[in-house]
Amino acid sequence: MKLIKRDYLKTLIDIIGTPDIKVITGVRRSGKSKLLELFKEYIINNIKDYNIIDINYNSLDFENLKEYHKLNDYIGQRYKKGMNNFVLIDEVQMCKGFEKTINSLHAEEKYDIYITGSNAFLLSSDLATLFTGRTFEIEIYPFSFKEYIDYFKYSDIDIAFNNYVMEGGMSGSYLYNSMEKKYDYLNDIYNTLIVRDIFQRNKIKDEKLMSSLNDFLMDNISNRTSLRNVANSLNTANLETNHKTVGNYIEYLCEAFAFYKISRYDIKGKKYLNSDEKYYLSDHAFRYARLGTKSLDYGRVYENIVAIELLRRGYEVYTGILYNKEVDFIAVKRNEKIYIQVSDNIEYEETLKREVNPLLQIKDAYPKVIIARTKHENYQYEGIQIYDIAKWLIEN
Repeated sequence: MKLIKRDYLKTLIDIIGTPDIKVITGVRRSGKSKLLELFKEYIINNIKDYNIIDINYNSLDFENLKEYHKLNDYIGQRYKKGMNNFVLIDEVQMCKGFEKTINSLHAEEKYDIYITGSNAFLLSSDLATLFTGRTFEIEIYPFSFKEYIDYFKYSDIDIAFNNYVMEGGMSGSYLYNSMEKKYDYLNDIYNTLIVRDIFQRNKIKDEKLMSSLNDFLMDNISNRTSLRNVANSLNTANLETNHKTVGNYIEYLCEAFAFYKISRYDIKGKKYLNSDEKYYLSDHAFRYARLGTKSLDYGRVYENIVAIELLRRGYEVYTGILYNKEVDFIAVKRNEKIYIQVSDNIEYEETLKREVNPLLQIKDAYPKVIIARTKHENYQYEGIQIYDIAKWLIEN
């Protein structure tokens, strides 16, 4: 499979030599192992006096190291004094008691440690509990549109965007020629994520309920989600459940990076709201692979693409509420704040006004933006910046 240099590589390079345990997380098959390969290549080509202790538990070569004492001994025997000792471990959860070895190595202050692992056993919420040392988490997302263009070397941005909308950012699917085969691959990956990463960890017995809940969320990306209403919908479909179970199952889906939760923010009251959140898929093409393409629903898919891109760019993302009107996203990063509306098509004046009106009611001076499929250069309307979504996605 072709490798491209992703921005995450620069992040790893920038933290070389820091005392943190570097933990690479993200949805299954998003490129964690490939990133580690590229990082290893960088070390070899750029770091003087390096010593790489590289363990990939996907390889049978390391079958005998699946117990933490043996792993610790293996690494200790390969330590070289006076060298820059890098420890790279892929799929670390396959070693029973791995956290004991990682904590021990970290305490010795002799190693620069980088690990990846299955989301079922290396959740973001568990890192502080697993490791006694400080961790630096690098969360990997599926390919961005910019990376998609880089991978396929597209020269026509419009053709590239149309294809990206259908194919998504899970690069493993790019190896298949037909959309049917691509979606088969994506469906298999997603089913594995649910069965292995969620069912096993959380010991879920009601597979039908989880499957139906997942499909409901996929079908309702960008909608406000009431746990009680979801439970009622499932009960109507003869699936017995309640809002607490629904809440737990959704949390499991988010922990496995299948979905991302976007909370609501009251713009006028300047307070965060703890109900009716929105959920977005880690990769929009999972929706097509699982539910089909009879209803493409571009507006929802574009909104999903923008949500994940904002997260990828390091923003905290909320959905805004103002006078019973909704602002799709409030993106916050340090002192920066952007109000964003996303639309499929704003060609008609009525649609444009519907998107503009909530933004015009916000009285602060932070930028207001509409991202839509305009196929035009950027322009302004009543002080609001209008971006074509394809062009916005490739801008820094």
